[in-house]
Order: sequence, then structure tokens, then C-alpha cells
Amino acid sequence: MSRSGSTAAAVTTASSSSTSFTGKLFDTWGNIIKLLPTAAVFVYQFLNPVVTNNGDCGIIVRKAVEIVLIGLCCFFCAFACFTDSFRDRIGVVHYGIATVSGIWPAPTLDSVDVSIYKLKFGDFVHAFFSVVMFAAFSLMESDTVKCLYPHLEIANKVLLMVVPPALGAITGVVFMVFPYTRHGIGFPPIMSEDDRDSS
Repeated sequence: MSRSGSTAAAVTTASSSSTSFTGKLFDTWGNIIKLLPTAAVFVYQFLNPVVTNNGDCGIIVRKAVEIVLIGLCCFFCAFACFTDSFRDRIGVVHYGIATVSGIWPAPTLDSVDVSIYKLKFGDFVHAFFSVVMFAAFSLMESDTVKCLYPHLEIANKVLLMVVPPALGAITGVVFMVFPYTRHGIGFPPIMSEDDRDSS
């Protein structure tokens, strides 16, 4: 092999490895975005100022409602990690919940392989990190800090500088090990070219 040929091969190998790394990086970032369902974040940001009275929780009921709101949003973030979807032959999206035997409600189509929708260890990892990320996001929000633990308001500024980057780095590494492959609520599967041609 000539020197120019070996140089071209080396450049191609380096290019493909950098492309695969970049692809993994974008996949990981996409998984992090999917981890926090947009609806849960929107509902929390919309209701939190009302529930906490902009951080001025004068009565215990407001604190209790705030805790319930955070709990419900965390539950939705975790629950969304166990949902999946598939397209039928005509392109209609069907949603379901991943179970140990497949997806529920079970598809009536014989062409759908339900075994690919079974619960996996990675689903629990994603649910855990989903709850952790949303809890960190919600518990460090300024109105929540003023309402639930106002004496930590100064320390919260330091936590805001440290916790989100640390969580992002840890979550990125975890998602490289356990890539998120489900198409749950809000993220329907993309119709392939074959599906488009057949529909």
C-alpha cells in the first residue's frame, strides 16, 4: 500500500471514530432531554408560583401541596420511562406500558413482536435518574427553596453551580452504558421509509 493510501485510510478511520463519538454524544444528549418529560417540567413551572405564592408559604397547607406537586411530577417522570409505542401497518401510533411479558395493552396485530417491549434493567435506571434530575431541578428552584427551607437560600446558590453539571456528567455516562431506546409518551416512533411506502 502506498503512503498516500495509508494516510487516507488513517484519516477515514479517525473521521469515522470521531463521527461515532459525536453520534454517541448527541444520542446521550437526546436521552437526557427525553429523561425529563416536557409536560412534567411545564406543569411544575406553571403551578409552582401559584402553589408557593411566589415563595411566600405562610401556611402549612401550601407546603404540603408543594410537596404533593413535586411528588406527582416525579411520579410522571418515572412512569414515562416505562411507556413505549409502536406503529401499525397503516402508520397509527399505539401507546402502552412495558411489562415483564411485553407491552400492555397487548397489540392485536400478529406482526408485532411484543417481546421487544419487555421491561429491562435500563428502564429502572432511567426512571431513577429521571426522578433524581427532576427532584434536583424542582428542589433548587427559588420559590421552592423560599417555601420549604428558606434558611438554605444562600447555600442553594452554591448548589445551583455544582449539582446540575455534576448530575449532567453522571447521567451522560450512565446513558452511554444504558442507551434509552423506548418511544414513550410524547416521543412516538418515527415512520420508516418502508412504512411510508407501504401506507
